[in-house]
Amino acid sequence: MASPDPKSKSNDSSCIFFNTDSEDYQCVILTVKRATGTFSLVGCVFMLFVIWLLRRYHSLAQKMILSLTVAAFFDSVAYVMGESQSDGSLCDFQAWWLTYFDWSALAWVCLITLNLYLNLVREISTNRYEMFYHLMAWGVPLVMASLPLFKGYYGPAGAWCWITDDHVAWRFGIWYVPLFVLIFLMIFCYARIICVANKRMQSWLGTFNPERERRKVSLAEEIKPLKWYPSVYLLVSVFPLINRLHNAFYPKAPSFSLTLLHVLSAPLHGLANAFVFGLDRDWWSLLSPTGMKLALQSRLCDRTRIGEYHPGAVRYMQADLADLSDDDDTNVLFYSPDMTLKDRGP
Repeated sequence: MASPDPKSKSNDSSCIFFNTDSEDYQCVILTVKRATGTFSLVGCVFMLFVIWLLRRYHSLAQKMILSLTVAAFFDSVAYVMGESQSDGSLCDFQAWWLTYFDWSALAWVCLITLNLYLNLVREISTNRYEMFYHLMAWGVPLVMASLPLFKGYYGPAGAWCWITDDHVAWRFGIWYVPLFVLIFLMIFCYARIICVANKRMQSWLGTFNPERERRKVSLAEEIKPLKWYPSVYLLVSVFPLINRLHNAFYPKAPSFSLTLLHVLSAPLHGLANAFVFGLDRDWWSLLSPTGMKLALQSRLCDRTRIGEYHPGAVRYMQADLADLSDDDDTNVLFYSPDMTLKDRGP
């Protein structure tokens, strides 16, 4: 989230790539940030393409993965943006953009964990919560990103724009403290989920119940694509958290190694999501050359249309009076005068 606070130099000066005898290492930080942001951006584009190609956006689980991918995509765009701008509206916009989509990605990871908890532990159907999920995942980040903007606390903050060094308390209040709290809550939720899942698997080893087994398989298929995404977010947040703690204890002695690990991991949400996306073997079976060809044909070449049938006018007449002229488009239903229709009741 926040710039790792390297010693900032003027953007007009020449950029030293890395000099062990100098504290001027901003260029290498910027280069790594752009590279990891670009890789993450490519990973998000790949995920969005596959989701579109295979139409994996119907169930709530698939929709949540899609929303997380969209948030990670725009978050990657923020990291690919240029160098830290001079104080002004463009810098404020970059800082707001970064804060909003970092928060949005975090919100979707938390909601995925919550959804998994409700499905598996509480056995609650969560389809009716879809609108609430979107309200939380896009609305809360809007509030959190706008507060520093209204207070005027955004500005140059090292390798990119964010909350300035003069407002460290706001850095922790807006991002790091909520991040710590949410991470611990997710760890607790996953401990509970694993405990309940193990007990439930043991209980299912008894008498065979077709309905229970069907529900077990259905639930497993539903949660399978969700369970790894929170773990990925925790992994890519480890080094930024360590670096922030180091900066809190040693504010005037930033560590280049921790800073480098920070910018290596922080922009990688999109790429890490794509990696987990590829761990599902079912996806690779669908993304074989033959599967891709069929999917593309279905997407781009299928012109099948289902239209409404409009019958022509119908007139009834005796068979010997029917005029079967080819020019008459009226449908004729023949009947016998002696025919009796039985009333079959309602």
